[in-house]
Amino acid sequence: MQWQHDSLVLLDQRYLPLREKHVVCSHLADASNAIRDMVVRGAPAIGITAAYAVVLAATERYRQHGQDWQQYIDEDLRALSKARPTAVNLGWAIAQMRAMFPPPGSGDPQPGLLEYARQIHQQDIDANMAMGRLGAGLIDTRACVLTHCNTGSLATGGYGTALGVIRSAYRDGRIDRVYADETRPWLQGARLTAWELVRDNIPVSLIADSAAAHLMRQGNISWVIVGADRIAANGDVANKIGTYSAAIAARYHQVKFMVVAPTTTIDMSVDSGAQIPIETRNADELLELNNQRFAAQGSSAWNPVFDVTPASLIDAIVTEKGIVMQPDHTKMAQLMAAT
Repeated sequence: MQWQHDSLVLLDQRYLPLREKHVVCSHLADASNAIRDMVVRGAPAIGITAAYAVVLAATERYRQHGQDWQQYIDEDLRALSKARPTAVNLGWAIAQMRAMFPPPGSGDPQPGLLEYARQIHQQDIDANMAMGRLGAGLIDTRACVLTHCNTGSLATGGYGTALGVIRSAYRDGRIDRVYADETRPWLQGARLTAWELVRDNIPVSLIADSAAAHLMRQGNISWVIVGADRIAANGDVANKIGTYSAAIAARYHQVKFMVVAPTTTIDMSVDSGAQIPIETRNADELLELNNQRFAAQGSSAWNPVFDVTPASLIDAIVTEKGIVMQPDHTKMAQLMAAT
């Protein structure tokens, strides 16, 4: 994500790893569509994109309506908030940017709002580095780890959440190899996680999602390390579909399970995972590949994008503010009170 010439420039993740293509967002609708259409994905990256999108909206409304621009921006922000309903960072970023709106009559809002969006971006990078250090410290036995979906630089402001922990732990000599679930149906593990790890010269082996339990049974996986799109007040975690299955398999095989996410992903207004809205996307994502249908004609598909992993299956939630072991309501509240 880069701000260039009054526009937000995004690396289009849909074309990776075969092609590096960029999308230029000059209007809020461009950024909303980029979030909805998976040009950019990952809860922290969605939040940062939303922050820059608010700058685009404020700039456009100011140029249209002058000092009265704030009277016309609410509809823009409501549309932006609906782009991806599960990732709490989206709503958080919009609220943070709204709180920074200048008093009426203050002139062009872009300079101040752009500076704050850049602060949100940098704060996420700083948080990733802190989480990488804290999470790596939990890996006390040199072994291999398993990850699901993509939680690296592509999904964040930079460095990564779960992949940031993996990067730090590999640098410290705590990890020999990373196993990456392919992550159907968008194949974020195959296309994005493997791409990032190869570029970092970290040994990576791709596996089918359904091979994870068999891999754990071999006995050389020490941790499953994943990110999160929303964490409830009791420590339940919404993350990419397949995370719940990995957590169940990990508990059965006595493999530890780590969730890595910034505190902006924690939603204390949601008591448990049962209250987290789960996005369901177009069935064609399961029925087709590269716009070519491969499923039997006449079949339908159910395509939830996320699932909820209960706190009881989680050994550690790692944030930039600290680690919560065996999370529950009390421990999550203590973490957030300290922040």
